[in-house]
Amino acid sequence: MRLLLVNGNITQAVTDRVVAEARRCAAPGTEITGATARFGVGIVSTEAENDIAGHALLDALAATHAGHDAAILAISFDTALIGARQIVPIPVIGMTEAALHTACLLGRRFGLISFGSSSRWMYEDLVRRSGLAERMAAFETIDLTTTANYLREGAQDQLVLEASARLIGAGADAVVVTGAAVAGIAHRLASQIPVPMVDGIGCAVGQAEFLVRLGLRQRPTARRLGTGGDLTGLSPELSSSLLGG
Repeated sequence: MRLLLVNGNITQAVTDRVVAEARRCAAPGTEITGATARFGVGIVSTEAENDIAGHALLDALAATHAGHDAAILAISFDTALIGARQIVPIPVIGMTEAALHTACLLGRRFGLISFGSSSRWMYEDLVRRSGLAERMAAFETIDLTTTANYLREGAQDQLVLEASARLIGAGADAVVVTGAAVAGIAHRLASQIPVPMVDGIGCAVGQAEFLVRLGLRQRPTARRLGTGGDLTGLSPELSSSLLGG
């Protein structure tokens, strides 16, 4: 089995981290590869940046999905998830949606932790789109000082533990930590809190493997109207994918 992780931002360090965590979590025999957006934003934190990342992610997915059995969007807003499912013939998993649904298997209500106040509302919207707003007990957002500090492994651990304690006090039976840049944090901290903690990459890998083994994938999308002549400024791979090629 071959799984592809697509990072919708241009920071290779994030790709390296999610690939390492995916390989730790994957079943024996599962191969993991990573793809980094070739243009766009270093770390996505606003709606405008997320829209740019959507194009970048679809571009990277179209160029690299061949030969893989499933793809995982290694960007925690699950950017362009519906669009991604429309252009490739393999299952596509959003890392945060995977974590949210996993948390719901572990208790009645979950708590959510995100990073950066400017992106908080995007996670709230993602929870609603997933149909899980009523299952969320509380939501904690950790403010960031610098991008470099956010990317430094372990820099957020104590703040995450403190936020987890508040979420548990609010009634959370499980804690979801968002952010591709902190992939693996749940594995590192799980023994330090009294309820299950999950983050997106491990959950997404397990769910992708499950779908592949069952032979399940999204419903084929109807072909778009028009021809390649009415698409401009897109890579040949993305143009072909949009045309159903």
